[in-house]
Amino acid sequence: MNRKIKGIPASGGIAVGPAYCIGKEEYSVTKVTIPSSDIPTEIFRFEDALIKTRKEIVSLQKKIAQDLGFDHAQIFDAHLLVLEDRVLVEDVISQIRNHRVNVEFAFSQSIKKYIDTFSKLEDEYLKERIIDINDVSRRVLAKLLNKEKVSLAQIKDKTIIIAHDLSPSDTAVLPKKNILGFVTDIGGMTSHTVIIARSLGIPAVVGTQRATSTITTGETVIIDGVEGVVIANPSEKVIREYAEKLKREKKATKSYAVYKHLKAETRDKERCVEVAANIELPEELPLIEEFGGEGIGLYRTEYLFLGKKDLPDEEEQYKAYSLVAESVRPAKVIVRTLDIGGDKFLSRPEIPHDMHPFLGWRAIRFCLARPDIFKTQMRAILRASVHGNLKIMFPMISGVEELRNAKKLLHQAKDELRKEGIRYDEQIPVGIMMEVPSAAMTADILAKESDFFSIGTNDLIQYSLAVDRGNEKVAYLYEPAHPGVLRLLQQIIRAAKENNIWVGMCGEMASEVMFSFVLVGMGLDELSMPPPRIPKIKKLIRSICFSDAKRVAEEVVKLSTAKEVERYILAQLRELLKKEDLAEIFIKQ
Repeated sequence: MNRKIKGIPASGGIAVGPAYCIGKEEYSVTKVTIPSSDIPTEIFRFEDALIKTRKEIVSLQKKIAQDLGFDHAQIFDAHLLVLEDRVLVEDVISQIRNHRVNVEFAFSQSIKKYIDTFSKLEDEYLKERIIDINDVSRRVLAKLLNKEKVSLAQIKDKTIIIAHDLSPSDTAVLPKKNILGFVTDIGGMTSHTVIIARSLGIPAVVGTQRATSTITTGETVIIDGVEGVVIANPSEKVIREYAEKLKREKKATKSYAVYKHLKAETRDKERCVEVAANIELPEELPLIEEFGGEGIGLYRTEYLFLGKKDLPDEEEQYKAYSLVAESVRPAKVIVRTLDIGGDKFLSRPEIPHDMHPFLGWRAIRFCLARPDIFKTQMRAILRASVHGNLKIMFPMISGVEELRNAKKLLHQAKDELRKEGIRYDEQIPVGIMMEVPSAAMTADILAKESDFFSIGTNDLIQYSLAVDRGNEKVAYLYEPAHPGVLRLLQQIIRAAKENNIWVGMCGEMASEVMFSFVLVGMGLDELSMPPPRIPKIKKLIRSICFSDAKRVAEEVVKLSTAKEVERYILAQLRELLKKEDLAEIFIKQ
């Protein structure tokens, strides 16, 4: 009874239903020595399998483009790149010719080399790309062995999928009306599968490590995609508790709606905080109006660059930035310049992957090393600035020299446009994303040369605590409430205020009720978050007094542990919100 499994919360929501378990889809491949006369036949079989697999993936890509939009369909570009990899193809053909082995064995050996290489890199993003490689290899082997790959699209009953992993193509064909949610043994927050799950609105928990070995088909399962919890064979009492929790969430969501178009002003009228939206894709623009976002606090531009063979030119970028600027004007749009690296890579051979990408050649470091790419983007942003209220933000600045070098290239782009007679906003604000500890510790210096700060807590926390936020093995150490993190935040905000510049936050902490309460007290001017979370945060801010938030913010930095901080904040919220009967809405039970 009540077998509880912890994983990584991947796609929000609660689901209750019967489990449908899928094991690893492995094909048995035997080594066979072939006569020289069969070599051309084996090579033909290989090429035929590649062609058929390519057609299959292109067909799937078209379906996703129709159902979810072109940007989500680009996820499968990575699959096609594997099929077109000449090193892989030549290695298979070389084995067939030189060792006279059957194509199935040659292909499986080549793929094994690929996966072994990726596995040794010890990087979470690259481990997740193994899922893409496995997906392609299983499809090719299925063609070579004349076996049909199991299709989840054929599932007829409402069920919760339990799998070792789910490839993006598996997830994309899930019959939404029948799939209540899914759980996987492996995977992290940045996997393509998770991106599609969120787009489909399917609750998901990944990285459980043991779901497939613990849960059997037909068992009742509860998924909590917010907490990252899976409960197998729950008691009737637990089922009722989760049904009630789901009911409360739906009720609370309705109650937030009346706040979405109101200002986030504290109850005592002492503080008004801007609540903006984080977006990445143009398809998200309608959500800003729907949920009451006051502009865009973080516009990620990487989607224009990822999964493509060719870099976007200035005109393509200009049109994309102009569309966003016009859609929300006169509200602001903070455009973050290219943040490639870390968990995002360009699919180009001349831009290699790092061994340790989160600490390596990424973000502003990459852009300063490739001024051709960087300046093209800045020219596009500057041109688009006449269409709305744009601000430029440089990511991963670690010190003032990087900021000066980036601004120098920006000035060069401005000079070029001026000479060409192309208009742009001469006063466009330029700020930095505060996400590196060294930047936080020199915030007073950086503030003198910045128009604004926006705090990126996701990276700031993992760098400060030496914790990979995508690694399920150390997820318990990723603590936003750690006193060290809170003191860094306090230091950044104080430096901004002393230098009379605006300071906001676009990291995950901004959208968490417990932390947004404290952040308001610390003096943040803006909180930026995924659009659906905006009404809830507005309701919180309108329910508290600034004097209380400030008092709590001053106290939490004096505490010793993250647990003490969380307990103190929750206790204060329970006390302060009791009269409005809002404790149940804001506090996790």
